[in-house]
Amino acid sequence: MENTYFTSEELQLKNRAFLYGDAVKVSFFIRNSKLIMDEECYFFLMASMRKMRLNIPLTYTLEFFQNLFTENVIEGNGVQNGIINFLVFRNSDGITLSKSSVSYYFEVDEMDDVLSIQQRPLELDLIKEINVNNNLLSNIRVHCPENIYGGIYAQENDLDDVILLNPNKRIARATSGNLLFLEGDIIKVPKQSEGAYISPLLENFVTFLHKNNLADIQEHEIIAFESQKAEEILLVSDEKGISSVKKIRNKTFESNRFTELVESWKNSF
Repeated sequence: MENTYFTSEELQLKNRAFLYGDAVKVSFFIRNSKLIMDEECYFFLMASMRKMRLNIPLTYTLEFFQNLFTENVIEGNGVQNGIINFLVFRNSDGITLSKSSVSYYFEVDEMDDVLSIQQRPLELDLIKEINVNNNLLSNIRVHCPENIYGGIYAQENDLDDVILLNPNKRIARATSGNLLFLEGDIIKVPKQSEGAYISPLLENFVTFLHKNNLADIQEHEIIAFESQKAEEILLVSDEKGISSVKKIRNKTFESNRFTELVESWKNSF
């Protein structure tokens, strides 16, 4: 499915998503021709819209999105496995912005299995000339110039992604998602208060590990140097999927343990 996208109505160039980035994005996941984690993704979308003071239509129920994606993506286009990146944006038709109606746009990225670690491991580096905030809006996927800058920096330096720090010079996340650091039996995850994304995909994974006593999950404030101490690093991106990190600067990392943990999680579905 190349360049396949869907909209609630005909897109106009003069809209607030295009002009001001007045939009939120949330991913939904298709596996074996079924939506998975759809409730978690739906409630994250509702929470993101509330944080951005977007007017939530009464029609935006869980069943609405289940039918929308089933009819248009799974049955309509035969997608068996993939990620739906759903963007909802504010129109300019209300007396006040909070009363304005909303429209949506979504596109589909097909892949073999959204719960599998992608074959090509990543090379990352830390970027220090910019940082990301750690406030209420930092945890949801909204317009973020730091992500754009970081993506260009990565391309120009032959990297796959960069690690972004918060104003306290501690690790927040990568441009595309969250990082997990494995040390022994402990998996360290940057706190959301540090600037990490809220991620239904990540939360489902770590909840599975915790419930099955497969690892000790700890939320941490992680200084930049600690990335070099990890034995393995995993990048979980709601937008792009799951990847192992092979290299940060001169340090290389294994991926055996995380591969086993992800495989156990995948088999639980």
